[in-house]
Amino acid sequence: MKTLILVDFSTTALLHCFLFVVLVQSAPISPASDSPPAFREAAERVKMLVEKILRDLPAAHATVINTEGLTLDPSTQTTNLQMMVTSLGIPNIPVLKPLSERFTLDMCVSRMSAGGRLYQGLLEVLSERLSGLTDLQADVRDLLTHIRKMKEATQIGADSSDEIQSLDLASRLHGNYEVQVAVHVTLTQLRSFCHDLIRSLRAVAAYRLRAAGTL
Repeated sequence: MKTLILVDFSTTALLHCFLFVVLVQSAPISPASDSPPAFREAAERVKMLVEKILRDLPAAHATVINTEGLTLDPSTQTTNLQMMVTSLGIPNIPVLKPLSERFTLDMCVSRMSAGGRLYQGLLEVLSERLSGLTDLQADVRDLLTHIRKMKEATQIGADSSDEIQSLDLASRLHGNYEVQVAVHVTLTQLRSFCHDLIRSLRAVAAYRLRAAGTL
């Protein structure tokens, strides 16, 4: 009789575990298709601002850069320029990856926010040294505002992806050449970051469509 009771108890426990696994596997993983209207509206506004920045950036670069050799053509980048970037302490572009189980929507939006704050900080420092960046600075500020709205709409909290390196750029701008290099690198990186943002926003939209199709 004791053996029978133990067998029945074990069977019941296994059944509970099996049901728990089934419920977990069938639960939605907060797809973007379930995102509130505020998130979708903010994402669309972010896309519009990114496209505007990409349109205006070449003209801003042409206005403020007067040093020969500093162009938006990637093929003109030299080893000496890379050494200057290192000496100025300009952080690398925040990496935006395709959405996956290891790079979730929360991580993606947090990385967008980190990038926005990085370039807002860089442009703020550089705007104190030369004119011609005011409009771009305002667009980046608006961009960051709407990225924050995306985070708020989905109640995304801060994580390690949302952190940026502290900036010590102002103390390293000893002369006009350093200022020119810093502006050139910042605008070049901002352009690359904006292209990454466009790809990420498209990935979020595609993920929403796939998720909606499985509902």
